[in-house]
Amino acid sequence: MKTVAIIQARVGSSRLPMKSLLCLRGHALIDWVVRRVSMARRLDGVVVAMPDTERDRVLQAHLEGQGVQVVRGSEQDVLSRFLLAAQATQAERIVRICADNPFVWGEAIDRLVDFYDNAHLDYCYNHIPRNNLWPDGLGAEMLSRELLEDIGRLADQPSQREHCLNYIWDHRDRFGIGTFDPEEDWLRRPEVKLDIDTADDFCRLALLPVAMESDAREILAAYDGSRKDKE
Repeated sequence: MKTVAIIQARVGSSRLPMKSLLCLRGHALIDWVVRRVSMARRLDGVVVAMPDTERDRVLQAHLEGQGVQVVRGSEQDVLSRFLLAAQATQAERIVRICADNPFVWGEAIDRLVDFYDNAHLDYCYNHIPRNNLWPDGLGAEMLSRELLEDIGRLADQPSQREHCLNYIWDHRDRFGIGTFDPEEDWLRRPEVKLDIDTADDFCRLALLPVAMESDAREILAAYDGSRKDKE
């Protein structure tokens, strides 16, 4: 079955405008995400789902100039945008990734896909430390295109359209939801936040001595080193 990563990106973040194009150690933030997602071995494709606004054309031009597939859709109705991306790529299974996770780890995505294959659940995740011990920002979420299409028909609240998988959590009694812990003790770090929501988050992570190819162990070591420097 075709498994496609859909990266949710835009330039119009209210808390940190132009976030996707901010320079993180010599590369745009979105380039970190696309490159690191592409390192996952269990994926058959990667696409960026972005708004069809005039100001987002600069992000589209940046990505298409590097050969990255882009699908544009509604800025506010992110759920419909994701459905367009799933249809355009003929995805049968979808791995959702936010573009504010520059340190997303290909291995964490692969482990999620393997878990999804073996667990036989509707929705699986390891991107946030909710009922698991993963750091915030290394992983992803996963569901079938069939379920995404069902949600597209059923979701009728603005919050469920803007936050495209909220319907699952709002009706969690209807779905099989699963997560899992990292195998390694050093990776069990739920207190670590590696996503970028604010300018302070960006400044904190931009100073870490890491590269696009760094694995999770190197990133966590850099994170711990930066905290010791402040003590």
